[in-house]
Amino acid sequence: MAEIDLVIRNVRLVSQQITGETDGEITSAAGNPINDNEVNRWDIAVAGEKIVEIRSTVSQCAENEIDGTGLTAFPGLIDSHVHLNDPGRDHWEGGRTGSSALAAGGVTCFADMPLNSSPPTLTADAFDAKCKRLSETSRIDFALWGGLTPQNIDHMDELAERGVIGFKAFMCPSGIEDFCHADDLTLLRGMERAAKLKLPVAVHAENAALTGALSADFSKSGRTDAEAFFESRPVVAELEAIQRAILYARETGCALHIVHVSSAQGIAMVRDAVHRQGIDVTCETCPHYLMFTAADAARIGPAAKCAPPLRSEMEREELLTALKRGQIDLVGSDHSPSPAGMKMGKSFVDAWGGIAGAQMTLRALLTLGVSEAQVLDLMGMSPATRFALARKGRLAPGYDADIVLVNPGAPERPVTKIELCDRHRTSAWIGVKLRGSIEFVFRRGELIRQGSIWCNDSCGRFVKSFVGEST
Repeated sequence: MAEIDLVIRNVRLVSQQITGETDGEITSAAGNPINDNEVNRWDIAVAGEKIVEIRSTVSQCAENEIDGTGLTAFPGLIDSHVHLNDPGRDHWEGGRTGSSALAAGGVTCFADMPLNSSPPTLTADAFDAKCKRLSETSRIDFALWGGLTPQNIDHMDELAERGVIGFKAFMCPSGIEDFCHADDLTLLRGMERAAKLKLPVAVHAENAALTGALSADFSKSGRTDAEAFFESRPVVAELEAIQRAILYARETGCALHIVHVSSAQGIAMVRDAVHRQGIDVTCETCPHYLMFTAADAARIGPAAKCAPPLRSEMEREELLTALKRGQIDLVGSDHSPSPAGMKMGKSFVDAWGGIAGAQMTLRALLTLGVSEAQVLDLMGMSPATRFALARKGRLAPGYDADIVLVNPGAPERPVTKIELCDRHRTSAWIGVKLRGSIEFVFRRGELIRQGSIWCNDSCGRFVKSFVGEST
């Protein structure tokens, strides 16, 4: 074995990892029910940027050793849905601040959406500009989504050549003028092209005609309150768009990913497409849909505005139940910040729609009672596999030494503005009590954060999607 640089000793590892659902019961890779207590204490050895050994006792010593007694080792989490807006709108968020928030939350690799950077990632030149910028600013590794709009179908091949993990399309207006929503023909043709490229298409699924007409009706009546916004984007608008996207995926053979699903009914549609129709479709939800309700949003104000909107308490409970039953493939933060002036001091309808939550996902999941084994899958194995991110998402020899040491039993404490690392710290999460604490964050073997202290200013690197290769 190569000379080791780092040994992390006496950490807890979750010994079983979930693979999906079996008659409603969460099962391990071996087909056994998951037991959250199935953990042991292990040493992890790192040489260079890779994990080289995981044993009950690593006999070799290293100059750098960490005692992880009482801590659980997670693979560095993967957040496959963030908007860092860099370049062009880094006054909304930037690579440095956004990646700092992600790292503080235990994320060591993220996938940046093609908007709201300017220009959006619709061409090879725009991809190159974003990749260069994030290589200079991001504290952690990153992957990139390409866009799918009426203007760039002819550019999808060049984006695939550069290593995007897939193509993002909006089935309703995005709110950004230079990222047009995909009409039905665009979506169908884009899926045909993506199928040939063997890359997934991710869709923001809301029916544009329905939400547009309802919004116009409320505008005419002069209503700009939170309830008017919720009523203008009903669950049925999401369900219809999900069903239409699934139909197009079936017709084209395209791999489909439904982002930020807010309703258990939408999850059920995806599961039916997978199990009854054999369609290659996955789905994600976000921590804010699992934690907050429409009533919370009305109380908090525009900091809790997003689309699709937060739903009823019954919807929230059903969504969380679906997650715990293994029916949701992964969780992404959909971190979508903006300057405070675009949120505060405006009516709910007129405020920018996006929740800043890059830092909250891991602790939120633990607080909601999601098992450590499911967290490993939802933000490790599942996104790494779905988006072909090699050597990410697992603690195993040969994988990148992206390691996060967590104290999952740390008592609940309210989130404070001062602890937030994103640019504007305008957050619906302030004051919410979350359990757990993130004690150490390693990116490819390098300690980048200990407690609340940044240990170096080095940058992450671009992670190319290796389509068709095992991660």
